[in-house]
Amino acid sequence: QVQLVESGGGLVQAGGSLRLSCAASGIIFSINNMGWYRQGPGKQRELVATITSGNTNYADSVKGRFTISRDNAKNTVYLQMNSLKPEDTAAYYCNADVRSRFSTNFYTYWGQGTQVTVSS
Repeated sequence: QVQLVESGGGLVQAGGSLRLSCAASGIIFSINNMGWYRQGPGKQRELVATITSGNTNYADSVKGRFTISRDNAKNTVYLQMNSLKPEDTAAYYCNADVRSRFSTNFYTYWGQGTQVTVSS
């Protein structure tokens, strides 16, 4: 089965930076869009950023601070996070729309999350 594994989370002071990675593995035919979501304490899950072959999309709260990118050869999506704020504290989840070698359709997969904690 296709799996997504995140890494790069941790504890950082306000104003610092982190780079998250999410690698998809399995018998993959192709990947369409990939993205990052987050869920902070007492909050609903929200979109952070998405990326397709030709477009990127960011939540207003992270524009100018976060950058999403992908390496198709590695089936990996990244999230570079700069100028971090305490309100960025959340569990970050990657997702990807993946077509496996056994299917003609794309299905959405989620990673298990990586914790980002920003201290003030």
